[in-house]
Amino acid sequence: MPRVFITGIGFITSIGNDAATVSASLREMRHGMELYPPFQKPEIPVKVAAPVKGFQMDSNDPEDWTFPARYTIKREILRGMAPHGVYAWCAMQQAIEDAKLSEADTSNAQTGLYAASGGSPQLMGYMLNRMHTQGVMRCSPLGIVASISGTVNFNLVAHFRIRGSSCGFSSACASSSHALGYAFDDLVLGRQRRMFVVGAEDGNVDSILPFAGMRALSLQKDPALASRPFDAARDGFVGTGGAVVLVLETEDEVARRGAKPYCEVAGWGQASDGHNVAISHPEGLGLQAAIEHALRSSRIAPEEVDYVNAHATSTPIGDISELRAMKKIFRTPAARPAISSTKALTGHGLSLAGAMESAFCALALREGFMPGSAHIARPDPECEGLNIIRSTLPAQPHVVLNNSSGFGGANVSLAFRRAG
Repeated sequence: MPRVFITGIGFITSIGNDAATVSASLREMRHGMELYPPFQKPEIPVKVAAPVKGFQMDSNDPEDWTFPARYTIKREILRGMAPHGVYAWCAMQQAIEDAKLSEADTSNAQTGLYAASGGSPQLMGYMLNRMHTQGVMRCSPLGIVASISGTVNFNLVAHFRIRGSSCGFSSACASSSHALGYAFDDLVLGRQRRMFVVGAEDGNVDSILPFAGMRALSLQKDPALASRPFDAARDGFVGTGGAVVLVLETEDEVARRGAKPYCEVAGWGQASDGHNVAISHPEGLGLQAAIEHALRSSRIAPEEVDYVNAHATSTPIGDISELRAMKKIFRTPAARPAISSTKALTGHGLSLAGAMESAFCALALREGFMPGSAHIARPDPECEGLNIIRSTLPAQPHVVLNNSSGFGGANVSLAFRRAG
């Protein structure tokens, strides 16, 4: 089977806006949580979020947006973007530079792009309110393009002149993991030679706060306690936004260009719970099956896995479901990989999560470390029998898994192998 490699990454995240800063944050376990100013009102019970730094995107008018000076986006392009579209644009530029791609490499029939986002509730709400109060013809002509869930792929495909496969994925918190899995399939099957995989979210009031109604967000007021996956006292997740872009290429393209890969994408698997629209299966059956499929497709034995980047969002039910799934996979003493959830540092990026955490895995494989699971004071009793690491290990992993789960019981597990 043809091999597939990650050759470029771009980061706009709560823990850093470039690979070097993100790597340092993961190694030193520096989190991106803060008391989020828009939440500091008596009627809002949630106080903590993990916003992106260096960008000001609160206004509904893109003319007011500010972002780092190294990025240039034309005014007419900004009009069709959501805040997370700007994050994705910046991450895309980083990934292209990181992979050392020319314009000819980016724009051709063998290069495609798969993206995932939940759209922009903020811009959608603003546009609909304007339509109802001021009239249909007072809406921006690009309001739909900027606000619906395909906005990331619409903009990146058009403005970076992508001519290969393009599609948007919508499976909630599993979305960008699905995007990466299907991009891998296209490369293995010879449909494409290069794929961009993008995950992005606004990470603002309108995209985070509705989860409070589900009782899914942490009510902690201390940013260092709000996101604590696997801790017995966890009480919900912390919302975040940003964008991550990965470049996937076939082995032939890597050789042709002389590229230096981060890691190999070894395979992937997916399965559904068939259980509940919002809650994971209590025994983790769907995720267990997804991991089994990933291991089978990549010809990896459980004993070969060195590290698992868990989906664990810091919710009481979801973390236990994943722990139980992993116990069924890693049954023997020889199969005790290091396990952590980097959401303790970043917060939960919703459809961004899979791409972001896959990129963390790629950094770990190339740079030789395994990020710890922060903020655990007292591990949940369900952790017994698993190797949940509470500090970063300066050890070289060779095989890594990344798990993602979304609404409706959608589960994805991605397998990565050290390049070489």
